[in-house]
Amino acid sequence: MEKFTQLGADIVKLWSKYGGSYLTGMRNTLVLALIATAIGCVIGFVCGILNTIPCSDRDSLPKRIVLKIVRIVVRVYVEVFRGTPMVLQAVFLYYGLPYFTNNTMKFTNIWVAAILVVSINTGAYMAESVRGGIISIDPGQTEGAKAIGMNHVQTMLHVILPQALRNIMPQIGNNFIINVKDTSVMFIIGFPDFFSAHRAAVGASYLYFPSATVEMAGYLCMTLAASFLLRWLEKKMDGASDYELVQGDQLTMTAGTYNHPDKGTPFDEQSREYQNVAHGRNRGER
Repeated sequence: MEKFTQLGADIVKLWSKYGGSYLTGMRNTLVLALIATAIGCVIGFVCGILNTIPCSDRDSLPKRIVLKIVRIVVRVYVEVFRGTPMVLQAVFLYYGLPYFTNNTMKFTNIWVAAILVVSINTGAYMAESVRGGIISIDPGQTEGAKAIGMNHVQTMLHVILPQALRNIMPQIGNNFIINVKDTSVMFIIGFPDFFSAHRAAVGASYLYFPSATVEMAGYLCMTLAASFLLRWLEKKMDGASDYELVQGDQLTMTAGTYNHPDKGTPFDEQSREYQNVAHGRNRGER
């Protein structure tokens, strides 16, 4: 119990001195994760769509060659950035660019470098998620869209992608939560994120474990809040659990019949069809 009391006192001491740095680091972490996830989703959607463009032997030779090259480039990009740690990607991009250009080209803004690294890494993962989401849509919907005259772009924009987006929404949220945690490796290039604030506080106070406790609690709060928000968004996208037919619209099917605004139904005394039949009977009776 004494150790826990000491831990609490050390945390209070750290927060009183470095609380502003911790909060600034949390803000930078969330902003970086949000922007990088959004850009990564765009990259993933582009790569996923390019990977699912239909190609057959009946297509022209230039089209088949271009699509083959594009798919090879996308595959290499996905495999390289999924198969290497983000911390090494940051090192290669931030320090490798000036190394190979003799300092003629280098990042002057640390935010640009961090966003670029996390975005490219996220895009590699999202590319496969989008491809899987597109493939998961029933092929009959694509055939139906083509049957009513839609081209491939229209089919993707209006039929396939809206459903694929809903299917991969959990994966988008998962990537955002991963980015909240994985941006901690950006300290390697000097990005002022939450983990960098922890390293600075430890270097000044030598209270490593109390600062790590603050760090763990902070990351847990951010990821839990993101999880709740994403689940709420998924429920909003699902819509209501049940629906009721609008009875005020005369075109709504009720009691097994349709009521045309001008003609009514064959069983309606106000229907013109009913009136004509009734009028014919009356003339016949006469």
